[in-house]
Amino acid sequence: MKYDDASWHYGGDFPADLPQIAGATHIAMFVSWAVLNGLAGELHTEDFADDLGKLKDRAITPTTWFLSVCDEKFTDEDLNEEGNRFAEAYYGRGDGLHAADGSYILDYVNAFPGIATPYHVSDTWTTFNKLEPIIRARFDAWRRVG
Repeated sequence: MKYDDASWHYGGDFPADLPQIAGATHIAMFVSWAVLNGLAGELHTEDFADDLGKLKDRAITPTTWFLSVCDEKFTDEDLNEEGNRFAEAYYGRGDGLHAADGSYILDYVNAFPGIATPYHVSDTWTTFNKLEPIIRARFDAWRRVG
């Protein structure tokens, strides 16, 4: 199952002043958080363990990592069973920034008030650090309920 795909974003009504990789930042921040918090699928723990090590060491940014190992796509192979259940509940299924069934995108947008578009959020560890406690709180709340 595919949760999101960067091409769904840069292939549509996308800001002309941004590189296409900006269409992946919101996806990469979530997937990076998930794999760094024990929700990685075997794809990352076995096939791309070296790349995961670079992400853990913060030697590469979340979007650089995501583009390198996920081919711009966030699928159920990226996460383990628990990670997929959380992703379905919080990230949502479907068309990313327009997903109606997840609250991640709303949290993402609200974390960066004043930004021109969600695509203008920088691919940095500072961005990740701002999102990390928000995602963590949502994950902890989800675990308590689930």
